[in-house]
Amino acid sequence: MSDGVERLPIVLATHNRHKVNEFQRLLGHDFPSLDVVLYDGPEPVENGLSFAENALIKARAAAEHTKLIALADDSGIGLDVLGGAPGVFSARWAGSHRDSDANVALLLDQLQDIRAPHRGAAFTCTIALVVPDGLSRWASREIVVEGTWRGTIARERGGDHGFGYDPIFVPDGMQVTAAQLTAEQKDAVSHRALAFEKLRAALRSLIIAAPGEAEFPQ
Repeated sequence: MSDGVERLPIVLATHNRHKVNEFQRLLGHDFPSLDVVLYDGPEPVENGLSFAENALIKARAAAEHTKLIALADDSGIGLDVLGGAPGVFSARWAGSHRDSDANVALLLDQLQDIRAPHRGAAFTCTIALVVPDGLSRWASREIVVEGTWRGTIARERGGDHGFGYDPIFVPDGMQVTAAQLTAEQKDAVSHRALAFEKLRAALRSLIIAAPGEAEFPQ
């Protein structure tokens, strides 16, 4: 590189532009030596029954296809009154077309008669990091971390920022929805930021370790 800094390529296994933007902000702030590459290979079938399973499916596929260290996340919202649903079906709650507006409208309709004390919810983000077989500098390894952001579901949409269910999610301790927060505010408290905080040690280990010496937290 022209700046003399050895950069570590890492592939981000998502085609969701909003997630790309969040990850690039989080990675770029603390890890300027990472060279983030967007995954452009075939999309695997996300048939896991948990966020962790789906995140690993995507990260493993990207690592295998690119032979690079891969990051992938699976995330969604779970409502207490629905027993944790939509959960892994969050993106397809209103159908396989993955229409965020339709998902939000359906959820609001389902909760229209539910009183405030029972509108509790949580965003969950699970991030998987996979070091592929055959990468000479590090042995094959996987790590999975999770972040949870508690809140309640509003009775109507609010805010133009964010994506997905952000316009109807009011984080605990706040009077505004996640879609009314700035990117900087969201990066400080969101489920993705909380999961990423747990991943920092593993990323630092990858960046600074000598060949064969990277150690991931258990």
